[in-house]
Amino acid sequence: MTSTVPASLTRTAETRPGLLHTAPGLAAVLLDMDGTLVDTEGFWWEAEAEVFAELGHTLDEAWRDVVVGGPMSRSAGYLIEVTGADITLPELTVLLNDRFEDRITRGVPLMPGADRLLAELADHRIPTALVSASHRRIIDRVLASLGPGRFDLSIAGDEVPRTKPHPAPYLLAARKLGADPARCAVVEDTATGVASAEAAGCRVVAVPSVAPIAPAEGRVVVRSLEEVDLAFLRSLITSMN
Repeated sequence: MTSTVPASLTRTAETRPGLLHTAPGLAAVLLDMDGTLVDTEGFWWEAEAEVFAELGHTLDEAWRDVVVGGPMSRSAGYLIEVTGADITLPELTVLLNDRFEDRITRGVPLMPGADRLLAELADHRIPTALVSASHRRIIDRVLASLGPGRFDLSIAGDEVPRTKPHPAPYLLAARKLGADPARCAVVEDTATGVASAEAAGCRVVAVPSVAPIAPAEGRVVVRSLEEVDLAFLRSLITSMN
């Protein structure tokens, strides 16, 4: 599978020669999607609750922290297990994606500070990638809503052998951008995504959306993207030296 979004939605490396192999410093910015850039974590929970209600089950709010930020296979599998719902994982995956896609066709709300941050990265021609556990069909819907030219590439959860919390998605994004993972700044909102980025060797900015995330070495926790700008992201890399 590829990780290339439609041509109309990309800022490819070929259109910006010489920018990917630069002097030491920030090489690229890799961003999660749901709950980080777009306020859709609640959409996923609502979709899950609706589907399971139709199957005759009520979801416990406490399960929300378990399923947030994870790959579809893990989240859906967990909910089947705890509810005992009579449905297969492939069947449930289709239902959840359909229900979520229906929601985002009505509009995708940006998280506070997201539009300003993406515009600043574009203005300074910083290589960027969208790295999500969501499936390609969902990512492309969100990309269309965000508008063309926001990212150089995107990585979907169904395009890697192992998705978050495994480091594969972030390692693939860095490789495709020609960037050293240690010089990539990652913005994430869940412990699952943070674990993936840190396992890949990236510097992490955590913006918790549902469950709290503790500060740690190589990780900075902020309250919202309004606290994050290009200078802040560059400082994460220069502080390593």
